[in-house]
Amino acid sequence: MRLPGRLALLRSTPLAARPPGRVRTGRAAARRGFSRGRLGGTMAEEAKKRAAFAAVDKHVQGTQLLQEVVPPYRNEGKEKKLPLPGSEQNNQVLGIGSGSTIVHAVQRLAERVKEENLTIVCIPTSFQARQLILQNGLTLSDLDRNPELDVAIDGADEVDSDLNLIKGGGKKSDSLGEQWKKGVPIEVIPMAYVPVTKALTKKFGGVAELRMAVNKAGPVVTDNGNFILDWKFDKVHEWREVNSAIKMIPGVVETGLFIDMAQRVYFGMEDGSVSVREKPPC
Repeated sequence: MRLPGRLALLRSTPLAARPPGRVRTGRAAARRGFSRGRLGGTMAEEAKKRAAFAAVDKHVQGTQLLQEVVPPYRNEGKEKKLPLPGSEQNNQVLGIGSGSTIVHAVQRLAERVKEENLTIVCIPTSFQARQLILQNGLTLSDLDRNPELDVAIDGADEVDSDLNLIKGGGKKSDSLGEQWKKGVPIEVIPMAYVPVTKALTKKFGGVAELRMAVNKAGPVVTDNGNFILDWKFDKVHEWREVNSAIKMIPGVVETGLFIDMAQRVYFGMEDGSVSVREKPPC
């Protein structure tokens, strides 16, 4: 499920953020500034954590409730804290994506809510995101109650110099496909995966493969009951046009391309720093 705004985390470990209408922060994109092959598991996790924490601290303001202490004589003998009149402002609405980097972002959100008494509302993009929100004691909502997001956080596999993203792995590149070789994920309805596969290769070249499950027989099934094709393209495309064209193929639900959605990307680097890539000015 895509959310109206976005902040993304890359696995280099990039994390990107953007508010609706300007940048997609519903999926903030963050990516790791290095590949998994070069770093050990612990270093990779630390890098993802740094990128996630940096993005959350930069883009999540929340609403801090000003409180007064109610003395015992006004509260039946017990001291109690109550919000001051007019101190409750509009809550910040956050989109929460999925993936390993998001775990750290949600952890940081939960810490700040507890430490700073922030009031935020979280909208998940997947079952995993929903569980993370609930497990960390954050307020769960949906697009029916909160159709507009202030910021969204998600993971991504590769980001190019224009901050176009492929959802899924964590590379920092000048052009999409330069380092990420597993293709663009495309969600399709089950009965259409064969004709969509043929249409993809005929129109755009490359190879499209049905993603198969690892711990069970058969294909991977999404939260919405659909299949995923991994399209391994063989050349650099004009991604805005290609993304629109793919979505027009009957049977396609969504793609893993995020075009003009991220405003800022955070990369956790192997030297312990966090690198930030901004969207180029128009």
